[in-house]
Amino acid sequence: MYTVRSPFILRWLYPKLTWHRSRAEKRIFLTFDDGPIPDVTPFVINTLKTYQVKATFFCVGENIKKHPDLFDMLLENGHRVGNHTYNHLNGWKTPAGMYLENVAHCQQLTQTKLFRPPYGRATRAQLNRLRQDFDVVMWDVLSGDFDTKLRPEKCLQNVIRHTCNGSIVVFHDNVKAVPRLTYALPRAIEHWLNQGYRFGTL
Repeated sequence: MYTVRSPFILRWLYPKLTWHRSRAEKRIFLTFDDGPIPDVTPFVINTLKTYQVKATFFCVGENIKKHPDLFDMLLENGHRVGNHTYNHLNGWKTPAGMYLENVAHCQQLTQTKLFRPPYGRATRAQLNRLRQDFDVVMWDVLSGDFDTKLRPEKCLQNVIRHTCNGSIVVFHDNVKAVPRLTYALPRAIEHWLNQGYRFGTL
């Protein structure tokens, strides 16, 4: 179960996490979780390059280790990277010490000030500790591209309908998301550009 817009109650309970950027500027922040993955991440990089858009990629450490060339490609193309744990851990199901060690392991590869918890799930204690070292970035628009039951057209509709000034939008550069990602991403970017939006990195 997920909601496309981040629930107000979560933003109220966790006001020190980053849910969006300034609403005053007509700017969108595209983010991609779980990569780098062969075939998928290059598609995203090439799509962004076509439209001259920069984005932020929250990378899983073990994927960086397997595909260092793709990680380097992200940096070479001017994108920002964030820490997404080494093994894509669910913080609710992982003891705090183990979770923080896993984040530290990934940090050796990413060397970033950005962190996003996989599944958006981390305990308050984990988040309080992580905030000492990171800007913990959540989102206000979730594309749903990971949902295999979601039609690609609905995925596109999700992001177009709910994105506004300052929105942090989540897509996934993983295999499960491919049918929806490849359909929705270029069409969404074209729509936003036609609406006068600019794009930024976090």
